[in-house]
Amino acid sequence: MAIWDKVKGQLRSVIEWENPNPDSLFYKWTDDGNEIKNASKLIVGPGQGCIFVHEGKLEAVITDQGITDLKTANIPFWTTISSFMQKFQSEHKVGIYFFKTTEIVDQKWGTPSVIKYQDPTYKFPVGLRAFGNFSFRIADPGGFFTEIVGAVNDYYVSDFNNMMKSRMLGPLADFFAESKFSYADIDAQRNELSDGIKGKLIDEFVRLGFEITDFKIEGTSFDEDTMKRINRIADMTAEAQAAAAVGLNYADMQKLDALKAAAANEGGAAGMGMGMGAGMGMGQMMAGMMGGQQNQAAPAADDPAAKLGKLKQMLDNGFITQEEFDAKKKEILASM
Repeated sequence: MAIWDKVKGQLRSVIEWENPNPDSLFYKWTDDGNEIKNASKLIVGPGQGCIFVHEGKLEAVITDQGITDLKTANIPFWTTISSFMQKFQSEHKVGIYFFKTTEIVDQKWGTPSVIKYQDPTYKFPVGLRAFGNFSFRIADPGGFFTEIVGAVNDYYVSDFNNMMKSRMLGPLADFFAESKFSYADIDAQRNELSDGIKGKLIDEFVRLGFEITDFKIEGTSFDEDTMKRINRIADMTAEAQAAAAVGLNYADMQKLDALKAAAANEGGAAGMGMGMGAGMGMGQMMAGMMGGQQNQAAPAADDPAAKLGKLKQMLDNGFITQEEFDAKKKEILASM
């Protein structure tokens, strides 16, 4: 059976890439000299191209689809190869490779490690991960074959993707650093970032003989350290807004928090003393706040109703306890 298969191979008259593997980029048809010698026709199907190699040297790249009669074809090197093969010299000196010319779409990418850059707004280091998809096609099959494929029999889309993913990280990191987008703007600017990164990757693809036709960022995430910084900024922003709503600045609010924490300390006599001191300090701060408001708006600040309104806002926002509210309310009412 093996002998008969070999005979049938030697009698084959058509060179074609039948039922290509969806993952194949380059496919070696044969290095059997007898098959090539006996071939009379070359069939290049839709979305395919063909490379002829003689003694390790790329001789021609054919991208025209259709059927070529090799006996009459005007292919510059074919006569030489045919003559060479007819002399029955080494049957392993000629190879024919097919390759895909169609666009390879929806290829997944993801950063293999964290991209680090300085946030331009908040001035802290950001650790970013990103993922998405890209599309490409072969633009210079001869160049890529010579530089990368070489003597391997088959080269797959997955082989190319693995190679490109390691080359993407540098341009990705460079662009995120140059784009000047804060961490809070990344998701809103995905399209602009995608276009910019695609521009950064064009030269890298061209260098390998490919064209990048599309690039998209589908999602991003931050490392643990970055998330801690982001959450801290969010908490501080919320606290500052709450303080502004009751007429306090952020420094006053932090002092009030410190006094409340000290007042809550019940660790013995020292704690009791600290609590009494903290309570006095809190009362002074509240009185100072009221006094400051009196200086800024004299008629309104003397109004007990206005004072009680501010006091109620402080209670609602958790800056004072119910007991502190009741004591100050009693004091205000007594002064009427």
